Amino acid sequence: MKGKGDLILTGQLGEVMQESARAALSYARSNAKALGIGRNSFQDVDIHIHVPTGAIPKDGPSAGVTMVTALASTLSKRAVSRDVAMTGEITLRGRVLPVGGLKEKALAALRADVHKVIIPEKNKKDLAEIPSNVKRKLTFLPVSHLDEVLRIALREKAVKKRTRKAR
Repeated sequence: MKGKGDLILTGQLGEVMQESARAALSYARSNAKALGIGRNSFQDVDIHIHVPTGAIPKDGPSAGVTMVTALASTLSKRAVSRDVAMTGEITLRGRVLPVGGLKEKALAALRADVHKVIIPEKNKKDLAEIPSNVKRKLTFLPVSHLDEVLRIALREKAVKKRTRKAR
């Protein structure tokens, strides 16, 4: 939204999730040109990340890749593919770090009818914990850097600008 370049974080975000959001914004700013984001895109807008309050507090380090993808999608006007789920924490230089709970995240993707799951390369060993019948229905895409995540997750064409319908 129009603003002064602030990052606003609301909802059920613990300290770790707040750090992930800040790291995601820093990565997007540092790599704006490569991501197709205009030079001044960050100066004239405020970015508001809201994680709704739910039954389970969200404080684990596993949303960094998702936050960068959402920011890159919004600011570059490129849609995120609907057929991909993702997990992984990030460094400021774009490395993708391993996460916990891969089995539960894979099951959640399957319940959501998403069949491609981007996972940290270092989590490949955790695929052994996932039941065979679940693994057969999913394609796991191991990555080690955000460049790979964004190549997989973002569509090539720009997002068409939505217009509000009069009510």
